Amino acid sequence: MQDSPRKIIHIDMDAFYAAVEQRDNPQYRNKPVVVGGKPDSRGVVATCSYEARRYGIHSAMPSAQAYRLCPQAIFIKPRFDAYCEASEIIRGIFARYCDLIEPLSLDEAYLDVSASPLFHGSATLLAKQIKLDIHRETRLIASAGISCNKFLAKIASDLDKPDGLYLISPNQAEDFVEKLPIGKFHGIGSVTERKMRELGINTGLDLKRMPLAILQQHFGKAAAHYYDIARGIDRRPVNARRERKSIGVETTFADDIADPELIHRHLQQLLCQALTRLAEKQLTAFTLTIKIKYQNFVQITRSRTLSEAISENPACTRVITDLLKDTGIGEKKVRLLGVTLSALQQPNACHRYRQMDLFESI
Repeated sequence: MQDSPRKIIHIDMDAFYAAVEQRDNPQYRNKPVVVGGKPDSRGVVATCSYEARRYGIHSAMPSAQAYRLCPQAIFIKPRFDAYCEASEIIRGIFARYCDLIEPLSLDEAYLDVSASPLFHGSATLLAKQIKLDIHRETRLIASAGISCNKFLAKIASDLDKPDGLYLISPNQAEDFVEKLPIGKFHGIGSVTERKMRELGINTGLDLKRMPLAILQQHFGKAAAHYYDIARGIDRRPVNARRERKSIGVETTFADDIADPELIHRHLQQLLCQALTRLAEKQLTAFTLTIKIKYQNFVQITRSRTLSEAISENPACTRVITDLLKDTGIGEKKVRLLGVTLSALQQPNACHRYRQMDLFESI
């Protein structure tokens, strides 16, 4: 562990977009609500209520699949103006108690309260007060994780949802991580989890016992991070001035794919996810990049910079089609696809939410 443990709080709003819709529309309360694309579209789920999650629906799932799981669900186009309004109130609450704030999106942030004298220096009591203020002023529920670093605080905030408040103290950290199933590690996705299990890594203790050289052999640059977090170590500071240069999403397939139409459809869904994250951060993008990694691990990227902000799906569909030309799809199997949006700018007010037209047109 670090010599001087910090006090980090991770605040994560519970089912944020869906919760705002249920707050503003009483007829949606206690019902399965899905915020995202229409069920007869190629759109994806941005988030969903806890009532919808009981049916197996989750974020980034194709909306058509969500409909099949729960035909009675209420599908709603995102209202990012409402979510931004709520988020601004929440960030104002953070600022009352803390100067070091790192927003990750509209609905979550890290707070470094190491130097705070409030509540006699108790980060747990401070997190509890922030949760109370959020509920009182927005009628929304937040979960909070408290620990000595960002990795542990992030995990803690997810352990007791909804309305959670969970502390992992510095003395508990290593023991906690040793017992943690590898699938619960933040930042380890399903494909990496499967690869780790093939290596006999099922828990944090298994990961801790794995030599760094072996981890590097299988996981490359990420190995050092895995080696550290297995020991409860995360040296990343809470960065209040982080400037984002790009927003990207990617997916690795359990079984390699070759059908060009399926590849195109996956890229459209990844674009939808990237545009959702872009809107959450109140940014626009002018450059679209697709990434293709083939079965033999050869990787290519193709980019296009547009004269207008990336927003309207028909235009983006044509760009994806053009970028796929002469890439070899249909001839070789693909194991990974990715979409990155870059050349980011702060939009002016009248265009701030245009990119969400995607949810209508997909």
